[in-house]
Amino acid sequence: MRKRMHILYSGRVQGVGFRFTAETMAVESGIQGWVKNLGDGRVEIMAEAEEEALKDFLNKIRQSFSRYIQDEDLRWSDAADEFQDFQIRF
Repeated sequence: MRKRMHILYSGRVQGVGFRFTAETMAVESGIQGWVKNLGDGRVEIMAEAEEEALKDFLNKIRQSFSRYIQDEDLRWSDAADEFQDFQIRF
């Protein structure tokens, strides 16, 4: 079943390659959506794929950036199928 994940990460998550790493992981896993830095220092991810692929992606992000992430605000919903690929937004 396709799902959507909306995540806000806070901590020292900007300037550490977070967006580029997330994009690479998402593309490799067939995930659609986007990642972007927010003006308040957080990083936001909107991602859609099969639920298992999203959980794997989430675990990879957590492992790769555990020393930088202070908080993770994660919300699940049904996929809207509005994305064609995964990209970095500015």
